[in-house]
Amino acid sequence: MALITSATPSISASLDRNLIHNLSSNTSSFRLHRVNSSKLAGHGCSWMQDNSTYKDIIASNERRHGPLHAVFPPTSADVSSVKDLFEFICSGPLIDKLGFTPETIAESIDKWLENGSHVCKLFNLNDLFLTTPQKARIYHYYIPVFLWCEQQIADHRSAFKDGDDIPPLVIGFSAPQGCGKTTLVFALDYLFKTSGRKSATISIDDFYLTHDGQVKLRESNPGNALLEFRGNAGSHDLSLSVETLTSLEKLTKEGMKMKLPRYDKSAYNGRGDRADPSTWPEVEGPLTVVLFEGWMLGFKPAPADAVKAVDPQLEIVNKNLETYYDAWDKFVKSWIIIKIKDPSCVYDWRLQAEIAMREAGNPGMTDEEVRDFVSRYLPAYNAYLPTLYTEGPKGSDSKRTLIVEIDEGRNPILAG
Repeated sequence: MALITSATPSISASLDRNLIHNLSSNTSSFRLHRVNSSKLAGHGCSWMQDNSTYKDIIASNERRHGPLHAVFPPTSADVSSVKDLFEFICSGPLIDKLGFTPETIAESIDKWLENGSHVCKLFNLNDLFLTTPQKARIYHYYIPVFLWCEQQIADHRSAFKDGDDIPPLVIGFSAPQGCGKTTLVFALDYLFKTSGRKSATISIDDFYLTHDGQVKLRESNPGNALLEFRGNAGSHDLSLSVETLTSLEKLTKEGMKMKLPRYDKSAYNGRGDRADPSTWPEVEGPLTVVLFEGWMLGFKPAPADAVKAVDPQLEIVNKNLETYYDAWDKFVKSWIIIKIKDPSCVYDWRLQAEIAMREAGNPGMTDEEVRDFVSRYLPAYNAYLPTLYTEGPKGSDSKRTLIVEIDEGRNPILAG
């Protein structure tokens, strides 16, 4: 796609007359607390620390996944006008893929600006002083994906009649570890809430076996490094996932409530355990959307010879994977697949996160421990990602599947 460097005269004139005026005359609604650059350059949740609305969610996320790491570099770059931002939005790598045109973007520019302001508020950024990487992350990635999700919801709801109980749309996010999927889902969940929709977020991590269950799994598979720790197929409580996803689909009325299971990765010195149910968050109906994310979501079994050629230890994992469609994937109606060129990026991303944690004075794995940790996931990536990218998950519809290819910086790139 050729990058759009200027707006058409009619679009540009419209923006100049209306939207730039609106932005300049309502500066107070767009100016947000500007964080000290040293905070933005940090890690963990330092760039969100003044957002009291989501402190509990952030704390819960750290128990489940570890801290959300800063993805927005701190150097400032002024956004001089809405016209400049409009042209920047039009140059995004997902624009053509999602069916946007300069005309449709111009017509909905207020919505883009409003959502951009919400994302900046969530991450404690000043939307008038964004770096190019910050603008790219927000306007080339998070907001286009959010608008795609909104269209998926509209299509889903249009299939029901007036008066029907409409189950929430379950959107699956399949993405390798460290690529930013948790932060993406975090931002989307916030945008849904600001738009008045009720949403719920769950992860495949929430369905890990209890600590005792993990011990039994390890003891029943002696010498298999892929099942020594949580992660691969076989280390999840699939009955819990079926129960949870089934209950979420029934959350269609006001007053209906349920608690979502959560997992504490810090328990047992990092071995992990299911969090105490008293700490599980509660969601209330009617739900509009469920955001379901995981590193191996959508993986499907491969021929035994093929997986043994990748790693003989993967054979039992491949067998375990046969039961995962009924426990996870059949609930997902729309898919977002984050595609990477080389699974070795997972090691680099994990190492960056652990270094940041150590520099902050928090416990973090050594470089060697990171290498050992990631090595337990690489066989599955090598065995299952090629098929996921070419065929999609079992039962998926290409019209309801969005594949976003990202680079080593975790930003979308033009599809080949």
